Amino acid sequence: MTYIYKTSGTCAASIEIELTEDNIIENVRFIGGCKGNTQGISALVKGMRAEDVIDRVSGIRCGFKPTSCPDQLSLALKKMLEEK
Repeated sequence: MTYIYKTSGTCAASIEIELTEDNIIENVRFIGGCKGNTQGISALVKGMRAEDVIDRVSGIRCGFKPTSCPDQLSLALKKMLEEK
């Protein structure tokens, strides 16, 4: 299942996520944002269960912003799981 999530409050404009039937992350691609950081996040979460990623990155803030790219990833994953 591939999903495109429109982010809010971050430099990244959207996140493309590929998830298996078992909720394992196959690929994450941030559109925009800090290239090195978003590539790092994508590499770290590949092969992880979506639920584990949500637990680890939910609520992370970027400076004074109320959210961050990792937090937006957790919101996208939550929405994907709800829609399954």
